[in-house]
Amino acid sequence: MIEGLNHATVLAEDLERTLAFYGELLELHPGPRPELGVAGAWLYAGGRPVLHIVAGRALPPGRAGVIDHVAFTARGLAALKARLEAAAVPFTLRRQSEDGPWQLFCHDPNGARIELDFDAAETA
Repeated sequence: MIEGLNHATVLAEDLERTLAFYGELLELHPGPRPELGVAGAWLYAGGRPVLHIVAGRALPPGRAGVIDHVAFTARGLAALKARLEAAAVPFTLRRQSEDGPWQLFCHDPNGARIELDFDAAETA
């Protein structure tokens, strides 16, 4: 039986730009990665590898697949908004309901759609 989501993998056209997006803006941290025969990185949250980046592989046409987006539970909504605005990364922000959790959507440099979910108590 499935116990949880292990990780997501993003294909990167520009590895350094992709690492900057996830590291500097979303505060994921690079960590150990086995030799896989392709360029890339593993990014960690809470001590676990949650996002695998693969570089050097052709991106699919249209850059979209059957997976619509990857969602992360996050903290620090106001700080993230400020970082995204400073980096000129477009995003949308909405609440699930009048007093429900916040959802911030943006795209990484490769076109992957990212959702960040914040507690309802956070201020926008």
